[in-house]
Amino acid sequence: MCRSIHQLHNFEPPATPDEIQAAALQYVRKIAGSTRPSQANQAAFDQAVAAVAAATAELLANLVTTAAPRDRDVEAAKAKARAEKRYAS
Repeated sequence: MCRSIHQLHNFEPPATPDEIQAAALQYVRKIAGSTRPSQANQAAFDQAVAAVAAATAELLANLVTTAAPRDRDVEAAKAKARAEKRYAS
């Protein structure tokens, strides 16, 4: 859906509240179609971000997996390698 939103489940250490908030903000921005709402829509925008963040935190807390947690540094290195390959000239 949105390239700025990354998977947050099954990482060690777990997703932080800041990561959850950032994902929620990106989601609401995508749905709303704007990065900065008007003053008239600011309250609704903020409420939506808070609701999405709360739902995301609850989802992450309740998900169960038997897979071993992934390492953030290893996954970042893989993503960097993919990007280098993709954008190499």
